[in-house]
Amino acid sequence: MISANDPDLEVVVTAFDEAEAASAALDRSGTWRPDQPAVLRQHLALPPAAVEPARDVLAEDGWHVEPGGRGSEHARPELTALIAHRVQKLDALHCSQEASRMAGLAQRRDGQVFGWDALQSPPG
Repeated sequence: MISANDPDLEVVVTAFDEAEAASAALDRSGTWRPDQPAVLRQHLALPPAAVEPARDVLAEDGWHVEPGGRGSEHARPELTALIAHRVQKLDALHCSQEASRMAGLAQRRDGQVFGWDALQSPPG
């Protein structure tokens, strides 16, 4: 099993354009291995008071929430940049569902989403 904290993990797919389908992002990747687990990372930003409640909700489904991510550069200044991540196998359906879930969570809490990426261990 892989760990999100493994320093050897490499980004194998990025989906930071909300108009691009998850299937297109996965197809675009030359290094994603669909038969291997990956760390799916959702990049978002929330108001400080919403971070802990969101962390609690996401933890119920195995998500870990940490500071950082694309929101560090792109979020409104009053928001806290976050990465929600968990280990799973990647497919277009689940990537789309989770992106929608994060968008809904951010919208309900006056936050922003910035897309997702995924990491896997290097081949071999």
